[in-house]
Amino acid sequence: MNKQKLTLLHSNDMHGDFLAEQKEGFNEGGVSLLSGFIKKVRAEEENVIYAIAGDMFRGSVIDSEYKGFSTIDLMNFLSPDIVTLGNHEIDYGLAHLLFLEKCAKFPIVNANMYIKTNHTRLFQPYKILDVNGLKVMFIGIITEEVLASTKSEEIIGSFIDVWEAARQVGVIVDNYKTVKIDLTVLLTHIGFEEDKKLAELLDPNWGVDLIIGGHTHTLLDEPCVVNGVPIVQVGVGTDQIGRFDITIDTDEHEMVDYKWQCIPINSMTATSDLILEDVLNTYKNQTDKKYSRIITNFKRSLTHPSRYQETELGNLFADLLQVDSSFDVMLYASGSIRLKKLGPIVQYQELKECLPFNAPVYMLEVTGKQFRHMMKFMLRDEAFEEDAHSEFYQVSKGMKMVYNRRTKRFEEFSLNGKEIKDRDIIKIAVQDYHFKNFTEFFDVPVEEVIANKKPRMVMTDDFSIFEELLVSMNNVDSQVEGRITVKEK
Repeated sequence: MNKQKLTLLHSNDMHGDFLAEQKEGFNEGGVSLLSGFIKKVRAEEENVIYAIAGDMFRGSVIDSEYKGFSTIDLMNFLSPDIVTLGNHEIDYGLAHLLFLEKCAKFPIVNANMYIKTNHTRLFQPYKILDVNGLKVMFIGIITEEVLASTKSEEIIGSFIDVWEAARQVGVIVDNYKTVKIDLTVLLTHIGFEEDKKLAELLDPNWGVDLIIGGHTHTLLDEPCVVNGVPIVQVGVGTDQIGRFDITIDTDEHEMVDYKWQCIPINSMTATSDLILEDVLNTYKNQTDKKYSRIITNFKRSLTHPSRYQETELGNLFADLLQVDSSFDVMLYASGSIRLKKLGPIVQYQELKECLPFNAPVYMLEVTGKQFRHMMKFMLRDEAFEEDAHSEFYQVSKGMKMVYNRRTKRFEEFSLNGKEIKDRDIIKIAVQDYHFKNFTEFFDVPVEEVIANKKPRMVMTDDFSIFEELLVSMNNVDSQVEGRITVKEK
């Protein structure tokens, strides 16, 4: 048996986490140290591949200011060998993404985004990398369930679910039975639980060896093996990287052994890549000049520790949009808040990194019965599972919900101290993204809501509202006050 070793490094959900942070006397994360680590491994090992499982975009002013071009530029210096799309790669629009792909000096694979009119693929579905004679196939997978932002791109489609995705994997692999592939890797951006479902559906005869995933920001201590396929994911950002050391039987073209670890990226494990750091500083200096101005000050640092609970920052932002509005309740998406802590001094750049999604806001009228069902759906058991990735909303002042998970009932469901009854009409507001995906996110057909009264846009840009109001405020405070209370089983 002839054996050959392959080292496979991987990241996911980097979200514009470009800058290192000082922690306990050393630097942690950032693309400069990440690049330094990758270069060190490439110098030490003979056969190395570096892969990214989606969501390079969003999360930093540097990314937003240049609409992803800065990210592609920095990724070019990071030099991944293969990348797949995440849902946030589509945030700046499909046309812009296709432009950015032309700027990328690395291949981007996706097997299941296509133009609906003629089913033409938008990207290369797979790539076979030749590493010193080792042939490694990467197939990129995303599903419609995580592509909610493409609802505005009416000509774009994707396979509906992991069953269709699995079938597509089989089609690709079957077409290359005559090619001697040594390793087959699914590079996915569908979430950890969906990766497990996908692995269950894979025919062992297809020879899929690994799944490297993203989307749910799952940080694993060891691979999760399903149907004989190891599944890995390494959290979020650039503070860590995954590493496979794989032994391949080149006679039988199969993986015979592997070791996987999640390695911290810091100044003790890596040295900075000074060339990439210079490029990064060029972008940072430009954004600092534009955005380093103080917006307001908080009474103390306000927090957003989890997107699946009422938080101080969530209450603040929901209340700011509800001030002097024509609606009763603001449902502000928890996932729109990208920092776990903000303040006490709030600069424009920090506010923009906390709230990177400028969005219109729509007002809709729902019955009390519909509203209760929407909020019960939000609080379903799935929202509290480990690595959940369902939609959750912060609510503005005056709304109070006490939900019992054991009985699946609300013990209190009131607005301004008055119980909400089934026939009541409640004016709610949601951001554009959530309006366009209303049926999926709230489990109430949007047609039923439109039948109550035609929705209308009441704000063209929620971030501008935040900026305008916070500039005029001082010593801002916000508390968790029991607007959303969940009683456990």
